[in-house]
Amino acid sequence: QVDVVESGGGLVQPGGSLRLSCAAFGSVFGTYVITWHRQAAGQQRDLVATITSGGATNYADSVKGRFTISRDNAQNTVYLQMNSLKPEDTAAYYCNVRLIFPRNGDYWGQGTQVTVSS
Repeated sequence: QVDVVESGGGLVQPGGSLRLSCAAFGSVFGTYVITWHRQAAGQQRDLVATITSGGATNYADSVKGRFTISRDNAQNTVYLQMNSLKPEDTAAYYCNVRLIFPRNGDYWGQGTQVTVSS
């Protein structure tokens, strides 16, 4: 079992920055993928950024050059640094931990709200 807790959301003006945190409580080791997703009101949940256990990262086109995903293995925490925020970045942001090997499992957090508005 892995408990996933997101934090760091809030209200920010356009052009501002926020850093989201995704803390994973439990056994996260081996091969895994951790992703950030977001869901705006009335919209589907979309993938924003990915980081693998090997350290590879990937981003949605809409956030490339503005968002950075990183991790602190000692703290079992993944971060999403969001810069140059736009109103269209407003959404609930969710972290997902997917264990692949030797254990498998799929765990979501409860989400953290990001609102970009003047």
